[in-house]
Amino acid sequence: MADTRAGFVALIGEPNAGKSTLLNRMVGAKVSIVTHKVQTTRARIRGVCMEGAAQIVFVDTPGLFRPRRRLDRAMVAAAWGGAADADIVVLLIEAHRGLTDGVQAILDALKERGEGQKIALAINKIDRVKAESLLALAQELNTAFPFVETFMISAERGYGVDKLREWLAGQLPEGPWFYPEDQIADLPMRMIAAEVTREKLTLRLHEELPYQLTVETEKWEDRKDGSTRIDQVIYVARDGHKGIVLGNKGETIKAIGQAARADLMEFLDRPVHLFLQVKVRPNWLDEPDRYSEMGLDFRDGD
Repeated sequence: MADTRAGFVALIGEPNAGKSTLLNRMVGAKVSIVTHKVQTTRARIRGVCMEGAAQIVFVDTPGLFRPRRRLDRAMVAAAWGGAADADIVVLLIEAHRGLTDGVQAILDALKERGEGQKIALAINKIDRVKAESLLALAQELNTAFPFVETFMISAERGYGVDKLREWLAGQLPEGPWFYPEDQIADLPMRMIAAEVTREKLTLRLHEELPYQLTVETEKWEDRKDGSTRIDQVIYVARDGHKGIVLGNKGETIKAIGQAARADLMEFLDRPVHLFLQVKVRPNWLDEPDRYSEMGLDFRDGD
């Protein structure tokens, strides 16, 4: 096909800036988990979006923050790795929070790391602030860093997203597409299914626990009757955590399973039988295999 374009776009920003919501809005399907908790995106999930003759491959990076634990360090390394590999980087910031210390730290790092890259600014959640303060914020940020373009968007409501997508498509290098036209993500389905269940756990459970657990898809069986059976294990770090995940008479795990199953049925467009088990693995945060399963490099946590 003549005149096709294809390239990688990295969405970066602080945790909770709206990167996953924007990715899902662009792609038109739920490929990255969206929760109200920070630091929920662990792996570099790619969503694929078609805009005219251009194929935009989004790298949804974990939020950039000051890492404390091994898992945190591996996530931040994955985020910068995703940005370094991209044709275009879009920095997402929250309109109502403005130029925070965290955003300033990202800008300082971009000055060192982003030389020669096209870096655009997307001010998200614009429905939360007045127009005049938006313009002042855009000016302040463009004084702090030489962005090639600035967009005002609301990823949740869809404002300004089409304009951003059209601009990105026009900026990508000419060349053949990387993926079939109907493919929306390059993660294995087993990993997407695990992310869906982890999202439900994160929404249901509170405080630190979501960062002390991980989900792995152990078995995946497409059956002759058109349904799919998925067996997953939720690994927790302590016995006490297992009780919290199971809940009183198994009510919590049942509700999580039902919510995950509903999302998976919609995503896969077929009946799904989902079976969840909870296992205690005290040191899973120090096991290289668990990191590989999440698409992270264990050594990045050193």
